[in-house]
Amino acid sequence: MILGAELADRLRGDAAAWDARGELPAEVVRAVAGAGLLAADLPARYGGLGATPAELGELCARLGAVCSSLRGLVTVQGMVSAALLRWGTAAQRERWLPALAGGELLAAFAATETEAGSDLTAVTTSVEVHGDHITVTGEKRWLTFGEIADVYLVLGRTGGRPAAVLVEADRPGVTRRPVRGQLGMRAGQLAHVRFDHVRVERENLVAPAGFGLSHVAAHALDHGRFTVAWGCVGMAEACLHEAAEHAAGRSQGGVALAEHQLVRSLLARAAVDARAARELCLRAARLREAGDAAAITETVVAKYAAARTASAVAADAVQVLGASGCAPDSTVGRFYRDSKIMEIIEGSTQVSELHIADHLLRPYGHHTGRRRPELREEAA
Repeated sequence: MILGAELADRLRGDAAAWDARGELPAEVVRAVAGAGLLAADLPARYGGLGATPAELGELCARLGAVCSSLRGLVTVQGMVSAALLRWGTAAQRERWLPALAGGELLAAFAATETEAGSDLTAVTTSVEVHGDHITVTGEKRWLTFGEIADVYLVLGRTGGRPAAVLVEADRPGVTRRPVRGQLGMRAGQLAHVRFDHVRVERENLVAPAGFGLSHVAAHALDHGRFTVAWGCVGMAEACLHEAAEHAAGRSQGGVALAEHQLVRSLLARAAVDARAARELCLRAARLREAGDAAAITETVVAKYAAARTASAVAADAVQVLGASGCAPDSTVGRFYRDSKIMEIIEGSTQVSELHIADHLLRPYGHHTGRRRPELREEAA
């Protein structure tokens, strides 16, 4: 199954305009939904394509090679869908998943707060249960596609325990403040969203109180981390292609740029790093498909490596292209900005290193006694 190849090719030339305008056109969102790509890995009974992890990954690499915000649309829709598929009730799955898969509803994941980024145990959003309804109060920040989402999966606390609840955007008390001009993912229509005593049905609570972070949010974030990793592979490969094409066609002093040893070395290192990141993502995909418990850590490894690779390859590509790489409509320049975001979201580089080191040292009886940020962050 080759997902999204035709769509990615058709949209490739438009991404710079989306970035400059700060939004994905509605017709693009409809095209992605119409192609069945918003929640491609959902089972067919819920309107998905039943894509394997590897197929979903390749889709995100193709979209990531076009526009990080386009890939981000698939990421956040997939995060909420995956959490509901795994932890939602039968009624919740029947109600929400077909609409999410078909694009009738767009979703956003509402976790990050001013004082809760890497450490989501610090969220303060209140989720109060009152008989047959729930009230939600708090402010969430940096929600990817939060500006246009129809429903939010909100992480909060009830009775001191983590809780996850679905909140429709048209409920009284929901206000959103668009974010503009951020470093990267400028077409991602980010927003800060305020919930002021928003009332929803109790049936919107996803999993019992106490499971909101460790199960619902953690599952969503693991799914997001996997798709971000593959998106970074696509970015790196796109930047490598642009750098190689420019080096082969550009001459200085009558000598092709590609004949300079330093340029050839730079391209070779970038090619090896991009290939290595892809193989780590493929390993994570195989483990996920097999249901192997090691898939969680291997997904962290893949995302860590792919984000660092995307950042390094994009920086080198800008260097090779020179002034062209700094132009307003430059693909490598846009990915240079986007790639820094990838090193922060879904487990920053530093938090990922702690997680990987803990996993490495655990068989030797070493367990960290320090409280540290967990691998839980807002999606992009």
